[in-house]
Amino acid sequence: MAEKSGFIAIVGKPNVGKSTLLNALVGEKIAITSPKVQTTRFRITGILNEDDNQFVFIDTPGMHKPLHGLGKSMDKTALDSMMDADMILWVVDQKFHKSDEMILSRIKEAHLPTILAINKIDELSQKSLIDEIIVSFMNQMDFDAFIPISAKDKTHLVHLKAALAKHLVDGPMMYPKDYLTDQTDESRMSEIIRERVLYYTEQEVPHSVAVMIERMVTNDELKTLDVDALIVVERDSQKGILIGKQGEKLKRIGTEARKEINQIFDLKVHLTLWVKVKKDWRNDPTTISKYGYGK
Repeated sequence: MAEKSGFIAIVGKPNVGKSTLLNALVGEKIAITSPKVQTTRFRITGILNEDDNQFVFIDTPGMHKPLHGLGKSMDKTALDSMMDADMILWVVDQKFHKSDEMILSRIKEAHLPTILAINKIDELSQKSLIDEIIVSFMNQMDFDAFIPISAKDKTHLVHLKAALAKHLVDGPMMYPKDYLTDQTDESRMSEIIRERVLYYTEQEVPHSVAVMIERMVTNDELKTLDVDALIVVERDSQKGILIGKQGEKLKRIGTEARKEINQIFDLKVHLTLWVKVKKDWRNDPTTISKYGYGK
């Protein structure tokens, strides 16, 4: 049987469950998730190998009207990822709305096979509500398939993969079969720390945070890893919120991030967190690039 592979751009508005879907499809946590919008800031590749099929999923930042330099970088990343793909997986969780028109126009410009995944069906009380969503999008363009799913419960993912497999291309695998992602260890660790920040902060703080791994030292004999990470915010007030009373909030963030890094990388990690203020970094192109966004 001939090998087939393909790049699949996962697109959609913020908070429709794209990263949760990526993790469910790959079978391991590749992308961080949170209830906060715009959690994903750069393209994240997740690789699924099944028999002779290789699905290369590209999770993209939620498409939105950008309000600052970082937002413009995220939006461009999503658009570029779409143009690099072989097919598009558009994830939605409600009926077509005027706010979907920008994504729709970009998908039409790409001229790629497009599958509409109606996510979060576990939250819909009646099947007729799913039908209403499908009908509302059906009138907008010709989709290759409509697949109702629940990324959280992993419902109907078999049907989704079957629909995507029809558009894979004959040829060699793009990645070795034991690859799950092309992210570096440093990138995955920094994202795990940022995920904990998202869960424990509110208002403007989550969107102002960047995380950089400053130092990693491995002791192969003891199977330990010393990690120093820098958490960057834009204002002194945000730094105070993030650290918390007597440093308790930062300590909790570090403890939970360390546990997850331990589990994923099978190492005993010693994690040290620092907080630094870099005013208005989200509007500084040099800093945005330095922190790994827009690549």
